[in-house]
Amino acid sequence: MTLADANEYVALYHRHHKPVQGHRFSIGAIGVTGIVGVAIVGRPVARGCDAYMTAEITRLCTDGEKNACSFLYAACARICKEMGFTRIQTYILDTEPGTTLKAAGWVYEATTAGGDWNHSKAYAGKRRLDQPQEPKQRWAKVLN
Repeated sequence: MTLADANEYVALYHRHHKPVQGHRFSIGAIGVTGIVGVAIVGRPVARGCDAYMTAEITRLCTDGEKNACSFLYAACARICKEMGFTRIQTYILDTEPGTTLKAAGWVYEATTAGGDWNHSKAYAGKRRLDQPQEPKQRWAKVLN
């Protein structure tokens, strides 16, 4: 799936996030009604993560189709393993249960303090506030 197609789906269906700027790859889940979900995989957003060995699901969005989320999480992990990544991770809101991640074999690692990723003085007052700033849970899966 192209990034443009995946971002179009995110723009239509994601509850709290906007489309992303770039990606390594994107995939979709197909149901009887057509596309029922998408996943966009990119580099880790946090600067402290290894951008070469770690992949991050930066967006995952479905229309509510049963098992679509866990299907997409598992498929992304399989693809990243085949590509040679040693780890895959994602962040969810602290208010979300993580049920689909557990179902796909992922492990909860930590909860962030929330806020913006960018703490540079150069960006003071320019931070994005159009996306959730609340604490987030980091989930991951070791691949190789």
